[in-house]
Amino acid sequence: MLIRFAFSNFRSFLDRTEVNWLFDGNVPASVWSTQAATGERASTVMTVIGANASGKTSLLRAILFLNWFAGDSFAGNPAAPLPLEPHVDALREPSEFEVDWLLDGRVWRYTLRCTPQRVLREDLYVRHKQTRRMRYIFQREWNEAKGAYRIKQQEFDFAATEALKTRPNASLLSTAAQYGVPLAQKLVKNRVWSNVNRMGRLNIEQQVFKAAGHFFQALSQRERAVELLRSWDLGLSNVEMHEMRVPIPEGMSEGAPEKLWYPFGKHKLRSGQTVELPFALESSGTQSAFVLLHHLLPVLEQGGLAVIDEFESDLHPHMLEPILSLFADKHTNPHGAQLLFTCHAVEVLNILHKSQVMLVEKDEHNESSAWRLDSVQGIRSDDNFYAKYMAGAYGAVPQL
Repeated sequence: MLIRFAFSNFRSFLDRTEVNWLFDGNVPASVWSTQAATGERASTVMTVIGANASGKTSLLRAILFLNWFAGDSFAGNPAAPLPLEPHVDALREPSEFEVDWLLDGRVWRYTLRCTPQRVLREDLYVRHKQTRRMRYIFQREWNEAKGAYRIKQQEFDFAATEALKTRPNASLLSTAAQYGVPLAQKLVKNRVWSNVNRMGRLNIEQQVFKAAGHFFQALSQRERAVELLRSWDLGLSNVEMHEMRVPIPEGMSEGAPEKLWYPFGKHKLRSGQTVELPFALESSGTQSAFVLLHHLLPVLEQGGLAVIDEFESDLHPHMLEPILSLFADKHTNPHGAQLLFTCHAVEVLNILHKSQVMLVEKDEHNESSAWRLDSVQGIRSDDNFYAKYMAGAYGAVPQL
């Protein structure tokens, strides 16, 4: 369960920005949330709203970068700089990241301070159950004078000689996991699904192929996806995956053609016949719903975090609530999965609580800032959030 994450000097965000998922006692029990045994109550859904080019996707990329670095940076190019873009006004300054999450009944904290060239500091903490104070599991810090890292650890069981070999562009956590350290392997187990990678958002054709390959392997999720697509008035009676073979381009080494899977939608006609259409001929909304479920159903089934850019892409606004409500109760979300998403369909303000909305704005100096809607002074729970946002009362709207 994600509790909060914070970052600074990352892309268009220069100052520290925090996204907090926790609820206080004033948030009604009916608001979609998950309750931890430790007492924390966190939202299962968080939307990010703002004008075009305000920094919404950059906010998503902050948690995605941290997830990649902590879990997968060991596998990166040993000579490459970190895929990190500091704000253009602070290119020589370090970027900082921090995340708190709940796992196995304990609150963990991971912090990172780095430049594209190297890690400057990396720490892992866990909250003591009795004192509720954070104590370190490891601390790794770059000593510029000595040209070496200083590493302290307790209860981490990573051989000191191997720990010191960790590359400047890799995390100690990711490296320890590769060396078989049990705690590291547990902590980096990746349960983040997203339609955004380091190059941006994949186009719909790429995502359709990717979703088809996933659903071919995950039968229970495919059955659930078909059930939902059928119920959403898209005209589908079923979806089947057909194998496609892609010839190897001329000049490349010989071998068996690569296998790909592609979805075909089944439609029932008045005559009783069924016709089958490749998904390229289905509506954009049908394709988008299919792709979206490929990102959501794995975390709903296993737990974790889904990070979706432009959640409503090609979808009718009436579809927002039934899709978001999949995260609302224990029947459809038994493991407390969470969803973080950007959205231009501001009708979502009629669905979510004010504590589940992040607003993002970019100023005249090209610096982004973000704040939770419930932090706006004078806001009331019975306000018409949609109407007030459209009138510009909360900010984060285009200045046209």
